[in-house]
Amino acid sequence: MSAKQLVLGAVAYDAKVVPIWEGFKLYFEAAGLPFDFVLYSNYERQVEAHLRGEIDVAWNSPLAWLEAERAAKARGRTAQAIAMRDTDCDLTSVVLVRADGPIQTAADLRGKRIAVGAADSPQATLIPLVALAEAGVEGTVVRHDVLVGKHGDHVGGERDAVKALLAGTADAACVIDGNRLAFTREGLFASNALRVVLQTAPYDHCNFTTLDGGPPSIAKFRELLLAMSYDDAQVRPLLDMEGLKVWKAGRTSGYALLERAIDRYATLTPWLAQYR
Repeated sequence: MSAKQLVLGAVAYDAKVVPIWEGFKLYFEAAGLPFDFVLYSNYERQVEAHLRGEIDVAWNSPLAWLEAERAAKARGRTAQAIAMRDTDCDLTSVVLVRADGPIQTAADLRGKRIAVGAADSPQATLIPLVALAEAGVEGTVVRHDVLVGKHGDHVGGERDAVKALLAGTADAACVIDGNRLAFTREGLFASNALRVVLQTAPYDHCNFTTLDGGPPSIAKFRELLLAMSYDDAQVRPLLDMEGLKVWKAGRTSGYALLERAIDRYATLTPWLAQYR
């Protein structure tokens, strides 16, 4: 591996991750930026590798961003969110109930069975649970721990949560709103079978994270990202694979809801102990 290459870390939550980053590698190198990537099995391993200097930039989940930001701060270092997709901004999660059931409002879920995704899923566990709790609603959490360490990037846990609701083994299910629509399209449930009793405030999802400003080549990396145009027929397939129309400058204001969740549930406390 050339020391001159900019090395990115990403988590292999799905087989499509390989062709995505192979495609971006070709794009960056054609634009004069030596580039390579390393895939990790989970976000904690990726964040730890980044802190050790083994990668230059990380494609982080929102929870991994907070892991990197807090671990860096504990060591007197700084983390920066330098870019994100348009589709990472202003997302919401929803709490679903059966349309033909007795639950009419979120308040009716007090003491009920609430199906969620994996324990470390921001969108299907942490954020909806803290939104419910801040509304005065807590119940029995029924987790669906599919591929813990992927931070909910694998949607299997959300799908299983909805299946539990449909089967009657849960009274509600928490999912990101985009997956609610996707599950309807794939036929998991009819569009009128479930209803929303709570929608969270907007929040942001993934970002490219650097530490201490990153290497000098990070400026070129960001410049090339932000210059990608969906109107460019050669670039469009890459953007489609990664699920966006345009790259945007990174921001961190959209992580406040998740921060409240991890603080309330002490989500990162055991993992962060190694950095204190």
